[in-house]
Amino acid sequence: MTDTHSNASELFEAHMQAELAADLDATMETMVANPHLINLGSGSGGVGQEGVRKFYAEQLIGQFFPPDAEFVPISRTIDGKRLVDEVVIKFTHTQKIGHLLPSVEPTGRKVTMAVVVIVGLQDEKVSYEHIYWDQAGLLVQLGLLNPKGLPIDPTAPKRLLEATGH
Repeated sequence: MTDTHSNASELFEAHMQAELAADLDATMETMVANPHLINLGSGSGGVGQEGVRKFYAEQLIGQFFPPDAEFVPISRTIDGKRLVDEVVIKFTHTQKIGHLLPSVEPTGRKVTMAVVVIVGLQDEKVSYEHIYWDQAGLLVQLGLLNPKGLPIDPTAPKRLLEATGH
C-alpha cells in the first residue's frame, strides 16, 4: 500500500470512528470547510459546513446504526482524489435510523444491505461522501414494500457475501 493509500484509509477510518463514537466535532474536523454528503438511497444528507453539521446532528449522531450492526468490508479502491468502499452491513432494525429510513419506526427485523461509499479527498480531508444502497430491497426486508411483480431481489446482499467468501 502506498503512502497515499495509507493516508486515505487512515483519514476515512478516523472519520468513521468519529461518526460511530457520536462525536460531531471530531467528525467535522475530518472534513473540508465546504463538504457535502448525499445518501442517494434515502435522499438525506447536507451541503456545506452548516448543512452537513445539521444532518449529522439531527439524523446520524446517536442513531448511526443499531448496536448489533456488523460492517463487512468487501472492497476498497483508492486513488489520489477518492476512496470507494463496498461494504455489507448487517443489523436488526431496533431503533430509528434517520439517515437510512427517515420517519420509519423500528420494525425489529434483521437486515443485510450492500452499501457503496464514494469519498472525495482534498488536502488530507474528506470533501464529500456519496452513499448508495438499494432502498427498495431494504424496504422489502423490513416488510414495508411488497416485492410482488417488482424487479427487486432483497437476497442480493447475502449472495454478495457468499460470492466474496464472507
